[in-house]
Amino acid sequence: MSAVFEGNAVSAVQSSHCQSHNNYSPQELALEIKAFISGVDQTKGRKLSVRNHARCAVRLLRTVPACRGAVLEHLRGVYDEYVAAFFQHLEAESDSGSSSTAGGTNSNVSNLEDVIKEIHAVLLEFIKLNPKAWAPLVSSWAVDLLGQLSSKHAGRRAAPQSSSLNELLQLWMSCAATRSLMECYSQCLAAMLAWCPDACVDALLDTSVQHSPHFDWVVAHIGSAFPGTIISRVLACGLKDFYTHGYPSGEKATQQQVMDKSSRVPKIGSVVGILGHLASRHSDSIKRELLRMFQDSLSPPSQNAPSSGTAGWENSPHLRRATVPFLLQLAALSPNLLGAVSAELVEFLRPPVLLLLQAQFQGLPREELENMLGLAVHLISQSPAGGSRVLRFLADTATPASVIISGPTPSPHDGVREACDRLLQMLLLHLHKLVYNRPESEEPYSHATSSTVMPRVIPFLEELQAHVGELCAETLRLERKRHLWMHQLLCLLSVYGGPSIATEALCQMLTQARNPEELALASQLHSPLSTSIPGLLPAAVARCVAQIHTQNLNSRELAQLLNNLATAVQSQEEDSKSGGATAGSSPHSSMAAQVGAAVSSHLHDFCPLLIHGDTMVSRAASRLLSCSQLPRACSPAHLLLISRAAVAHFFIALRQRGEGLKIGGQGCGEAVGYSMRLLSRLAGYSSLTLKAVLQQLVEGALHKGNRDLFGGIKESPSEDGVPSPTLGRDLGVSLLDINCKFGTTVNFSGSVWSVFHAGVIGKGLKPPQMPLQSDPDKVAQNMQTLLAVTVQCCSSGGGGSCSNGSGTNSGNGRYNLAGDSISDELAPINAEAAKVIAVALVENVCPDVTNGELSWPPEEHAKTTVERDIHVRRCFESNPVLFHLLRVVAAGRPALCYCSVVLRGLLATLLAHWEASREPSVLDSPWHLQASCLLVSCMGEGQLLPPVLSNIHEVFPHLTPFEVRLLLLGVWEYMRGNSPMPQKFTFSADKGVFFRDFSRDGDVARYIAPIHSVLHKNIDRLGHLCWRFQI
Repeated sequence: MSAVFEGNAVSAVQSSHCQSHNNYSPQELALEIKAFISGVDQTKGRKLSVRNHARCAVRLLRTVPACRGAVLEHLRGVYDEYVAAFFQHLEAESDSGSSSTAGGTNSNVSNLEDVIKEIHAVLLEFIKLNPKAWAPLVSSWAVDLLGQLSSKHAGRRAAPQSSSLNELLQLWMSCAATRSLMECYSQCLAAMLAWCPDACVDALLDTSVQHSPHFDWVVAHIGSAFPGTIISRVLACGLKDFYTHGYPSGEKATQQQVMDKSSRVPKIGSVVGILGHLASRHSDSIKRELLRMFQDSLSPPSQNAPSSGTAGWENSPHLRRATVPFLLQLAALSPNLLGAVSAELVEFLRPPVLLLLQAQFQGLPREELENMLGLAVHLISQSPAGGSRVLRFLADTATPASVIISGPTPSPHDGVREACDRLLQMLLLHLHKLVYNRPESEEPYSHATSSTVMPRVIPFLEELQAHVGELCAETLRLERKRHLWMHQLLCLLSVYGGPSIATEALCQMLTQARNPEELALASQLHSPLSTSIPGLLPAAVARCVAQIHTQNLNSRELAQLLNNLATAVQSQEEDSKSGGATAGSSPHSSMAAQVGAAVSSHLHDFCPLLIHGDTMVSRAASRLLSCSQLPRACSPAHLLLISRAAVAHFFIALRQRGEGLKIGGQGCGEAVGYSMRLLSRLAGYSSLTLKAVLQQLVEGALHKGNRDLFGGIKESPSEDGVPSPTLGRDLGVSLLDINCKFGTTVNFSGSVWSVFHAGVIGKGLKPPQMPLQSDPDKVAQNMQTLLAVTVQCCSSGGGGSCSNGSGTNSGNGRYNLAGDSISDELAPINAEAAKVIAVALVENVCPDVTNGELSWPPEEHAKTTVERDIHVRRCFESNPVLFHLLRVVAAGRPALCYCSVVLRGLLATLLAHWEASREPSVLDSPWHLQASCLLVSCMGEGQLLPPVLSNIHEVFPHLTPFEVRLLLLGVWEYMRGNSPMPQKFTFSADKGVFFRDFSRDGDVARYIAPIHSVLHKNIDRLGHLCWRFQI
């Protein structure tokens, strides 16, 4: 190889080196030249070895300027021999049976290694002392030699063609000869960048084109050292090669694609390999250069100043037009480049840029445009990152002008919008083919070694799996065309991702839907997925329950989810009412049935929400549970949990209705209706739930926190005889001294109920308990609601059917009840249910009394139960609802027998009151008069008293206290002589109720003598009532 440059400069350098080494005479230089040319030692007459011949060449390179071309040409052989020995050594090491060969080869490599180092030192010294003279020469020689060595030894076993670029780079850099050449070229390039970078880089790229792809490792290594220069030059070279051989333009399209198909791929493949190697450390530089090429290709040529190293491709209209197809082809061959650029490229695609793109490709043939769109669709589907941003850009750009786009994005041009619409449609079609044509166990793969073939990965859908919630939100916006695209994409993503993604998508749709139109999209999503993914809806409901347990939803989202589930379940009821079999065949009704079944299996998970702190959530939960069917098999623990939560919500809804709250734009009366319907269904499910609901209703109605709802008196802090420390100042009185003093002066009875009720010793009398000033209308409404739900639960009978309670749609609209006429308008009450209420009343009013105390003792025996009787009377004073509950119990004969101890205690206190009263008229004691009337009325309705005795309450308002006592005493005597036993009642199959035959109890005449005496005494005022007391 010969090089042309200024000989004087080289001579000056070499003469300066000659002075530092041994000075050779002309005769010695002549002998060296002859020895170099002939390869024979002129003094000894022997052939020079490769090592000595190389040393001779190095001495001539130092001393004789005219020999530099010949010397460098000779050194090519030295480097080639060293590289050949290096690969032979590697191959020998891999071959276990040729150890002797390996030893000989290793000696050849070591003999030439010091010569390589000497050559390397000399060349670096020349480049350092005079770069302008030596750098162009050495760089051209080194890069050409690297290309020849790479191509010559590319097929060896130690350097297989299938190796990656990084593996090849490590292999070649482990060789001292090629490493020396690389360092020399790097030094030349570093020296030439300041004044002549094009010559050095052009030589590199020309060699790359000549020896590609075996030379790519050299370009990759140089590019790592000089990324700014190499990346732009590699891209420019690739663009020119793509336009010349690979880009169809005009009439040469068909010819070039056939002629240069084989030569096109290696060039682009080389560019991809080089950039892929540089991407590990210089990804930002590659990204900037690719985006700069894209921007420059769309800018007018006059605005592009040709930069050094880019060869001025921006000034060529053909190259600028081929830039975008070249970048697309480049991205198609390199997923790494596609992932690095796709996300950033979207930011540059603003309306002005899109208009420039449209103008640039407007004149292309239709087939070429279709190919480009197809390639763009392929790239989008294979994009590993930024898929959500690309999708949002396409949707925003393709959205019709009539739809208001959220955000600052201006409305695009009609042509651009149509192109994006077409691109989006093609993308959906391409994804549909990829999703539904994925190989799983088809015939073409039957010969594979593995039993199962892994399905094809779609990077675009893989990236979108993390944005299911955003896709659902976009789908539910119901914008024209846009929601159809998103819905179709969501369906494809669900099929691709399998049950987990499909479950997440359906769960998000159920959670985010805000109206029936949006909720219908969930049904449309479920319809195609249900055929390929079994058990989708149960899994979606289970995921919703998991979100509730993990508290991932705020109160608004949680209430919306519950309302949507309730709407889906209620739609099934509406369809069944409207049309039977035809309604069940629709996809919406099929989804509603599955939602109802899934919710039914998770009722115990939803029931804690009935007492949620947010009123919207609790109301939505009551709506859902009220319209859901109870499961056929449910554990007792879950049933009790649901019953307890339902009763607690019932009282909460009553209080909220009384306070006039508005929940979600609807009145709280609707929440009360939902609660009543739920309680009715629970009571009709089984005897266990019937008992639990009724017990909880009674306990809740008598609870001190709910008394005010039914006109009761709130419990004072010292009701149990224990003074509150906040009532007054502590007087420092010893409790022991007080007990000792009163223990010697007061004769206490033996009852454990001996407690002072008038006040506290040393504190004075108790302050009177004043009832709360509640609204009578609200109290009456609450009372009616409580009695309505209680009666309906008792009427359902606990037989396992929920039909009796399924029609309750409001709090009290169906029950037009008044306090004194409940049983006249209601269906017969189940005796067992009434017994449950009776037992619950006794347990709450007299917790220390067993149910076996049914017989009545003599009237004098009441003195031993004074404390308990006073406690019973106070319970009735504090809870007016007790009388109404007694009426319900009385309607379910013979359940009132089990309230014997309560009736006896209340009657005893009334007798004591009327005996001690000195008032001229009973009207001066209104509560005791009302209690006496209601007590006798209840006992008569429950057939504990014969009709002639049960009518005495009608004359009470016209009598004196003493006369009332006489009549009540007759009641006591009758009850003592005729104990209230359930065995005295007989069931009537015709009427479906129990009745009592009083003729079996003996003569009643002796109990009505006081009645006739009172009537005779007050004949002027009670004459019209005498007929009521005839036997």
